[in-house]
Amino acid sequence: MYVDDVSADFPHLKIILAHPSFPWQEEALSVATHKPGVYIDLSGWSPKYFPPLLVQYANSLLQDKVMFGSDFPLLTPDRWLADFAKLPIKDEVRPKILKHNAARLLGLDSPASA
Repeated sequence: MYVDDVSADFPHLKIILAHPSFPWQEEALSVATHKPGVYIDLSGWSPKYFPPLLVQYANSLLQDKVMFGSDFPLLTPDRWLADFAKLPIKDEVRPKILKHNAARLLGLDSPASA
C-alpha cells in the first residue's frame, strides 16, 4: 500500500509492480486501476499460475497497464510465451501485453524516438 501513497504524492512517477505482486495481487490490481502511473509486469511466474482475477483485469480494466516479463534465466521467454499462449487473453489485448504497453511506457512508440 506504500506504492499507493507514493503514486498519490507523485502522480507523474511511473511505477512498475513486478512478479505479479504476489502475495498482494488484489492490492496491486486496485492501485494500478486507480493510479495512472502504476503498471504491472508479469515477470517471475509462469502464466499458467496466474490467478483468474489477474487474467480478468489484464483482459479488461488494465489491458493498457500490464506488461510481459519472463524473469530470465529462471523462466525463459520461450517457456513464458508458450504458457501465455494458453491463457484466455483476448486477441486484441495480447500485443498490448507483449509489446505495446511497455513501448508506450518507455516512450519507444513515439515518432521522436525513432
